[in-house]
Amino acid sequence: MDNHWFEAAAHHMGDAYLNYSFTKGSEQEVAFLIKELDLKPGMKLLDVGCGPGRHSHLFARAGITVLGIDISQKFVDIASRAEVSGANFLRLDARNLQFDKEFDAVISLCQGAFGLAGETNRPVPIVDPDGEILKKMSQALVVGGKVALSAFSAYFQVHFLEENKDTFFANHGVNHEKTTIR
Repeated sequence: MDNHWFEAAAHHMGDAYLNYSFTKGSEQEVAFLIKELDLKPGMKLLDVGCGPGRHSHLFARAGITVLGIDISQKFVDIASRAEVSGANFLRLDARNLQFDKEFDAVISLCQGAFGLAGETNRPVPIVDPDGEILKKMSQALVVGGKVALSAFSAYFQVHFLEENKDTFFANHGVNHEKTTIR
């Protein structure tokens, strides 16, 4: 797999990714999803677009068997070295998943896979890359398996900006966050 254009963004964010404000609710998100998806220890979960593994590690600590995948080798490396939770990580392109009814649940949180797949340098472009990802996620599920997805809302961002730390550009739907690492 060639370097995906997102690799530069992952290198830019690197280890600092886990210090951004949007990552602070991870424990609550995972607890909610374990309950809502009715996940039990030993069940298998695929985390598509896992980034540096913040959700994957928490699910694994709860006894879930987790495979996290990401397009970025940098994020896979960070996730793999972050802690020994039992989660496993691979660099894979979500459009090319080859799983067949292997997972009890599939998640893609925090824009994990969506909107990142549309590079133009493919020999045969995928007409609907996000649709292809959804199809592959569905194929990875056992019969009766569950999917959880999330996406950012521009309205939420405007409402919850931290004064003097964040700037929201409505025309682009982009929130610029200033984070100081001490």
